[in-house]
Amino acid sequence: MRFAVIQFPASNCDQDAVHALRNILGQEADLVWHKETSLAGADAVVVPGGFSYGDYLRCGAIARFSPVMQAVQQFASNGGIVLGICNGFQVLCEAGLLPGALIRNRSLQFRCEQVYLRTVTRRSPFTRAIPGGRILRVPIAHGDGCYFADTETLATLRAKDQILWEYANAAGNPTDDANPNGSVQNIAGICNARRNVAGLMPHPERACESILGGEDGRLIFDGILAYLRERAASRAA
Repeated sequence: MRFAVIQFPASNCDQDAVHALRNILGQEADLVWHKETSLAGADAVVVPGGFSYGDYLRCGAIARFSPVMQAVQQFASNGGIVLGICNGFQVLCEAGLLPGALIRNRSLQFRCEQVYLRTVTRRSPFTRAIPGGRILRVPIAHGDGCYFADTETLATLRAKDQILWEYANAAGNPTDDANPNGSVQNIAGICNARRNVAGLMPHPERACESILGGEDGRLIFDGILAYLRERAASRAA
């Protein structure tokens, strides 16, 4: 499968994503510069972390207007798989591809640490490969990772099973102490109503090999790959 990894000025996790996809998962992965207007036949898109455009105005607010985002929006509207990681999650929210917003951490501090994630639903391409009851351990690195949405949006997310991950403790309980940034309802990642676009603040691409402390993040990419293969087989039938 071919992944397009979007590259904005000041992206700093694009190479991490390419490494995980290409060298660990054995997939094609190409960087796509923000000025491009085509994704050139990608099977999936990753919008990586970093500080696109220096996080001026708001995180992701300028990147949302990059020419390549028109292609990403069209790709998503056609049912393409899009994963936003950290700043990529912020960009997708700013672009209206995901509901809600990411605001300043409750502590007003940049948080860089390992966190635990409870998978709320396995009913998505992004979570389907995660074993039931498995608590993921992945790193975070952000200053504006507090997920916020109004009461109506939160109710819709719950009702439509769009919350994919919650911050939790090692036992899998979504406690306030386990919430590193103050996100409402401990939300760490969500998907859209069609379930083909997802975003999360933690970095699964930095948790795909044991030398980095664990391979839990790989399960997210494994799910995407399984979905893409099944879809390709169905279309070929």
